[in-house]
Amino acid sequence: MNFQQLRIIRETVRQEFNLTEVANALYTSQSGVSKHIKDLEDELGIEIFVRRGKRLLGLTEPGKDLVGVVERILLDTQNLRRIADQFASRETGHFVVATTHTQARYALPTIIKWFKADYPKVHLTLLQGSPGEIADLLVSGRADIGIATESLDTVPELASFPFYSWHHAIIVPHGHPLLAAGGITLETLGDYPLITYHEGFTGRTKIDQAFSDAGVVPDIVLSAIDADVIKTYVGLGLGVGIVASVAYDAEQDRNLALIPVPDLFPANTTRLAARRGIYLRSYAHAFIEKVCPDLGEETIKAALRSHQNGGAD
Repeated sequence: MNFQQLRIIRETVRQEFNLTEVANALYTSQSGVSKHIKDLEDELGIEIFVRRGKRLLGLTEPGKDLVGVVERILLDTQNLRRIADQFASRETGHFVVATTHTQARYALPTIIKWFKADYPKVHLTLLQGSPGEIADLLVSGRADIGIATESLDTVPELASFPFYSWHHAIIVPHGHPLLAAGGITLETLGDYPLITYHEGFTGRTKIDQAFSDAGVVPDIVLSAIDADVIKTYVGLGLGVGIVASVAYDAEQDRNLALIPVPDLFPANTTRLAARRGIYLRSYAHAFIEKVCPDLGEETIKAALRSHQNGGAD
């Protein structure tokens, strides 16, 4: 048994049993992948995968149990390297934060600036993606920390912590009729073309739910994954914007007006997450504590050690 065999088992599940994709992901040959799988099955005396001819269709019952063990072994191997790195070079390393455009653009600049000042020798990579992509990056070990509003508290493999709460707000060009309207309701918004976030981004689910609960069918003429695009098209007069209130900058968005509507849509909570069982370097803990100052390092470590579902509050 060797680590390459274990990596192949894990990657086979990730690539939905497509051995060509497994070989590409691990920079090896398909025949080599097949041989490693067969050698491991022969050594263990079990079949790991359900087969139809040369095709793999899924996991056998013992294969399902084995994959969990393989994941833990490979995660602990990664942790051994992290522990060694921690004591060999406390102030250097590679730190990967995965987040959405909204968080990277509006919530994190001050924190990132602080981090680079305090840890100048740590190479920081900021990856942007959808909440689902961020969760996948964390589970696969390709990111250390994830920050998003959706998805992170629903993945059992992740421990998540509340970062901050926020509301949606309305943005319109100056002179728009809504600026003179008092007591804006969802019914009022239903009379205008709307521009807001794409499904799965920045609280869109709560926007849709609020309209549905009110029995209003919104006329969403354009959706985008980030607020900058939304603001651009609102500025062109294509519709009324619904954005995260933190995405409005009075100086940079001088051509637009913000209308706070804290009671119109439910509050949202942006969360920070990391994979359970992972060993985080000291600078990663410092980053988490900067984002979530009410958490101590021991609370974070306890949550990461836990195998229970749900976030830590």
